[in-house]
Amino acid sequence: MSPDHYVEEMKRFARYTRNYNPAQQSGAEAMKRIAVGWDSGNSDYTEAVMKAWKDKVWSWDIEGVSLHGYTIPNSWEKKGPSTGFGEGEYAKAIKATLNMKDWVAKQSAIMDKYDPDKKLGLYVDEWGIWTDPNPGTNPGFLQQQNTVRDAVIAALNLDIFVRNADRVRGANIAQMVNVLQAMILTDGPRMLRTPTYHVYAMYVPFQNARSVPVSFSAGTYAFGDIRLPQVDAVAARDSSGRLWLALVNVDPNRPARMTASLEGLNARGAAGQILTAATVDAHNTFNQPDRVAPRPFAGRSSGGRLQFELPPKSVAVVQVRP
Repeated sequence: MSPDHYVEEMKRFARYTRNYNPAQQSGAEAMKRIAVGWDSGNSDYTEAVMKAWKDKVWSWDIEGVSLHGYTIPNSWEKKGPSTGFGEGEYAKAIKATLNMKDWVAKQSAIMDKYDPDKKLGLYVDEWGIWTDPNPGTNPGFLQQQNTVRDAVIAALNLDIFVRNADRVRGANIAQMVNVLQAMILTDGPRMLRTPTYHVYAMYVPFQNARSVPVSFSAGTYAFGDIRLPQVDAVAARDSSGRLWLALVNVDPNRPARMTASLEGLNARGAAGQILTAATVDAHNTFNQPDRVAPRPFAGRSSGGRLQFELPPKSVAVVQVRP
């Protein structure tokens, strides 16, 4: 449908969709009415939605606008396998997932034009890597494995959302169990945790935390004509005042010696967990459910700055000691 026609439908539903539970009228538990926005940057209703919202009358309102975008390593017709891929497929997937940075920036700019006070949230309603279904499975079920590559992709997207937390109020990974970038895989009574699950568990301290500026040198990861930042980092302070730092090394071959400085802080050290494995397509199976799992990790302080030795293709989250 055209953006104008969608806006008229949106107004009707926004008018009559109400939260009638008195216990959930405000705060984090309150219902959110989210209007359609971008789909991978290709179908843009955002301008029409935001203009209508700015000009709205008392009879309707919304709380946010959506952004919908997947990481596709190759093409929609032939996305590529979820395991058994090489560095070329890995590099293309990392490059593709970083499109999320531009999608968030472009949609935020449109929203800022009509909502400079950031009253509305941007909700990334579906994201994650989408590959070809596992061989021998029903294609319609979209079942795929989950690898170290997917863990790196999860961390890079979470970092983008953390940096844009003033506008991004919610972000829903594509699926939870068995499908696409799943956190849990099941087989009858058996269940395992995927590398993406472990990244989410490691990033728990960033929930309800406040973003803290961190500076670092990103370096470069190159494969063929693909050139990407080698490392990424975000920091946040949780409700108890503890400071957390998340680090990513996307290079599948080279370790990264990373030095990070945090605004207004002389750090004495940092300790937490790291997730990595021998290959980019390493994954957990029901016979080896802990093949890819976090292990202890620490950094050291020098002159008030933190130094880390990040293995190739790794994600780390540490608590900083002031």
